[in-house]
Amino acid sequence: MKDIRIALLDMNNNQVNQGFKNIKEISEAFQQSSEENVSIKTFDVRYKNEMPNIEDFDIFISSGGPGNPHREGHEWEDKFAGFLDQVFEHNKYNEDKKYLFLICHSFQLASIHWELGNICKRKSYSFGVMPIHKTEEGEQEFLFKNLPDPFYAVDSRAYQFIEPNHDRFEELGMKIVAIEKFRPHINLERAVMAIRFSEEIFGTQFHPEANPAGMVESLKDEKYKTAMIENYGMEKYLETVDRMDDEDKIILTQAQILPRFLRFAKKNVLKQVEAMV
Repeated sequence: MKDIRIALLDMNNNQVNQGFKNIKEISEAFQQSSEENVSIKTFDVRYKNEMPNIEDFDIFISSGGPGNPHREGHEWEDKFAGFLDQVFEHNKYNEDKKYLFLICHSFQLASIHWELGNICKRKSYSFGVMPIHKTEEGEQEFLFKNLPDPFYAVDSRAYQFIEPNHDRFEELGMKIVAIEKFRPHINLERAVMAIRFSEEIFGTQFHPEANPAGMVESLKDEKYKTAMIENYGMEKYLETVDRMDDEDKIILTQAQILPRFLRFAKKNVLKQVEAMV
């Protein structure tokens, strides 16, 4: 029986992060519920300059993280860009596909690397539980299958992806599957919130791994609390805290997107093995 090998890419640059803890918990729950032998290995990409060899793993989850997603001259940036290209190219020419999920900072890095649009600094830091709207393509996205439209997710970012280059998307065969809430009274472009980069590669600007306990923990930090009140106002802040553990909001999103991605990847990896035998 084939072992399923998962690599978790920690992009937090040695900062304590709820999101990465949640990613590990989701991966470990998947490991425990699998009949197959599932191994999980963590790579500290930014702080220790660690990068997985793509041949050694089947599934990769690359986390969010702090800071500027544009190049700052670090060695790990070249390595990560090379990793993205390796996975993308490998899947083009090989039967044994590699599956990659990119979250927040990783999503921004990939979008910049593939020149998909304008990734720029927001006027203010965004933090909170926000509605995410499916695009027409997003309606067909199986990772969103059991989610309403809009669905709710944790947003935590200083940067945003706006003004997508649609020609480039078409050229690479990529699709925008979710966008920010439409606010007709605010004259700002809606941010891109999720992309189907390829059949095997998916990414979100939001945090599909987030759970209520992690959010409550984050809100103990004044930076996040202030950002949320500045963006949404005190009334909305209190309402969000109150609705944090509603079954149809972030609990549903956390239960659906990443676990569904892991099951899909595992099923296809096992199918490929059978085909080769």
